[in-house]
Amino acid sequence: MNVNEQVKLRAMTSADIAEVADLIYVSTNYWYEAQGKGAIFRGGPEATEWVCKIYEDLDPGRCVVAENTRNGRLMGSCFYHPRPTHVSLGIMNVHPNYFGYGVAGRLLKFITDFSEAEGKPTRLVSSAHNLDSFSLYTRAGFIPRAAYQDMFLKVPETGLDLSVPGLDRVRPAVAADVDAMTELEAEVAGIRRPDDYRYFIENKDRIWHVSVHETSAGEIDGFLVSVAHPGSNMLGPGIMRSEEQTLPLILSELNQHKGRCPVFLVPVDNEPLVQTLYRWGARNCEIHFCQVRGDFRPFQGISMPTFAPETG
Repeated sequence: MNVNEQVKLRAMTSADIAEVADLIYVSTNYWYEAQGKGAIFRGGPEATEWVCKIYEDLDPGRCVVAENTRNGRLMGSCFYHPRPTHVSLGIMNVHPNYFGYGVAGRLLKFITDFSEAEGKPTRLVSSAHNLDSFSLYTRAGFIPRAAYQDMFLKVPETGLDLSVPGLDRVRPAVAADVDAMTELEAEVAGIRRPDDYRYFIENKDRIWHVSVHETSAGEIDGFLVSVAHPGSNMLGPGIMRSEEQTLPLILSELNQHKGRCPVFLVPVDNEPLVQTLYRWGARNCEIHFCQVRGDFRPFQGISMPTFAPETG
């Protein structure tokens, strides 16, 4: 029996969570180290169990795993997140022992078949540096629709002592903001995901923070989420009409991460935004694409994606 014949796709169970976390930890670090970079996750697989928790909190049972029927080991896994307007393809991993055996292709087909049955496009954020995954997605019909540069900035223990116009219009988000945030994203990005924003604002695990930017009339014209966790220290997702809302929101969320070095994705084609972030001390670390299989409407503002839960 060859390896392909040993692959069984099934839903992740609670008994699999520790092994899936280990799979994410090992395979992601393996790829980065193979590129001559340092491990991206540290502290052992417990640092990646939060990924499983996020997706299980939002959509229980929406992780497909590839099981080796000969020995019961997990060969790969992929999270997916059905939303009102689309299906988001989340973190996909294949164990290094099974690279090159078509496991990722099997997982991807499962999710694109699901999306087609739902009559929805599939969206994801993929690394431009990982040509194997980029080729996997483009061969399956995904089209790069936007490019983002990953930037990071070390925030002093005392915070960033900067001032930008509009900072006084930023405030913490509350549950009553979810409808306005949802409508703003529908207008700017053509998608809706209200349950995600309720989850972030509820913040039961005490790792999320959400800020909104208001107009003088009290309407929300931008918002930005951030997460502070050993497995991820990142700004996003965020939606803004222009850099006029983006800069005060980024500054506000950076100062929620005093003493840390968060990563954030910004559109490569927004030169004023990028240049200002360079002046603040931000540096580049990677490039990502928003890729979509199916219907796509060009962005009518600024989108700052993230990796969990994911949407380009």
